[in-house]
Amino acid sequence: RPVQLCHPPKSVHIVNKILKAFKEGKKDSADFWIKMGKSFIYIRYIPIRDRNGNYMGTLEVEQDVAGIRELEGEKRLLDWK
Repeated sequence: RPVQLCHPPKSVHIVNKILKAFKEGKKDSADFWIKMGKSFIYIRYIPIRDRNGNYMGTLEVEQDVAGIRELEGEKRLLDWK
């Protein structure tokens, strides 16, 4: 579905600017973050391109990163069980 339908009307003009930049090849991502209660939402728009670099569409990814922001120390791949 069109990405514009995922947003309130007051921000659709910004979404359209992002899509225009993707279509023109001027940008390869657009990142935003917002605090919503206890959640901290990271939003990334990524243009999808064919092998020739032609714009095909946009992927929008949202993730609550509140837990990630609190990480300390390290957890390595070899620690996975």
